[in-house]
Amino acid sequence: MKVIQVNAVYPSGSTGKIVKDLHTQLLENGHESIICYGRGGRVNDQNVHKTAPELVMKMQSLRSKITGYAYGGSLYSTLSLKKIINKENPDIVHLHCINSYMVNIYKLLKFLKKNKIKTVLTLHAEFMYTAGCAHALDCEKWKSGCGSCPQKNSGRPSSKIFDRSADEWVLMKEAFEGFDNLIITSVSKWLHDRAIQSPFFLDKEMKVVLNGIDTENTFKLVDATKLKKRFEINGEKIVLHVTPSFNQPIKGGKNVIKLAKALENENIRFFIVGFDGDADNLPKNVTAISRTNNQRDLAMFYSLADVTLLTSEKETFSMVCAESLACGTPVVGFKAGAPETISLNEYSEFVEQGNIKELEKTIKKWLFKKESDPIDISSKAQEVYSKKLMYEQYLKLYKA
Repeated sequence: MKVIQVNAVYPSGSTGKIVKDLHTQLLENGHESIICYGRGGRVNDQNVHKTAPELVMKMQSLRSKITGYAYGGSLYSTLSLKKIINKENPDIVHLHCINSYMVNIYKLLKFLKKNKIKTVLTLHAEFMYTAGCAHALDCEKWKSGCGSCPQKNSGRPSSKIFDRSADEWVLMKEAFEGFDNLIITSVSKWLHDRAIQSPFFLDKEMKVVLNGIDTENTFKLVDATKLKKRFEINGEKIVLHVTPSFNQPIKGGKNVIKLAKALENENIRFFIVGFDGDADNLPKNVTAISRTNNQRDLAMFYSLADVTLLTSEKETFSMVCAESLACGTPVVGFKAGAPETISLNEYSEFVEQGNIKELEKTIKKWLFKKESDPIDISSKAQEVYSKKLMYEQYLKLYKA
């Protein structure tokens, strides 16, 4: 079987790592696997193709900002991608996050539809059915047609002059119409339950496949003595917050600081991994760690913590929840959509969005909870979030 995966990035970022894991397992099991990606540096691995130089990608981004069409244009990269697909003649094309100006989404979908190429589309975010917004939040215009977008110039890629949300909604709907050889998967039941309400997908086969992580070699319970010595931890309870971008409003970083201040006189210490702000003005009980690309170091931080804190406004999955639980650490946070549906119920707790006082109480409860066994948490999590399980579920869809 020959599979082409298409994603905005590779092999970095959450989706880039997922694509790499699937690619590796396909090759290990005797299948042919090809990667096409758009953003980032060139990867010189065999059968891995960057569909456009960075200068071209930047020009496509600039065009989008002028015209207001985020998923149109992209002539060069779209032609490059079509050329690869025609040459390789795959059994399956698996689309992941195809935003970030890497391709003309409408033309790509119509090309795959016209050539009757079996396609799996994985929804990692909401933009494929909102036709623009990665997180629709409280807006429901995507269910019937957009226009006067409340997230223009914030959560939706757009022009400062033009609001193309209504046009983009129609273009996306037309691209999906009549695409019969298509299976749509969502990375959480929460995302699936929203996607099935889209007019784009009324007649489509839809499944849920949870994201997988490396639970054998990376995200597992490990000895954190090295970190305890490095940061001179002596009996404090540890609250961990992991984020790709602390200052992005949707990640709720300001609430981490509020909680740290509220607990400043307790024997509790906060670690923020992925902090990208001014560390000089943090509360005295906060230790800021710049973003780490070393996954094993990250697993050690999870293993060090007594609880992992999630403060996002919205998440369509939450790799942080999966990684933390796989390392034996419970998760607490705000209800954010998917996290409360994909986490292990007995080892996680989520309170109403924005209720700081309730979250403070919940943190204290879990920090001093005696019956949470890290070995038991890790063992159960590894059964749910294994990348091998993810691969097996996708392989079944490829062969269906």
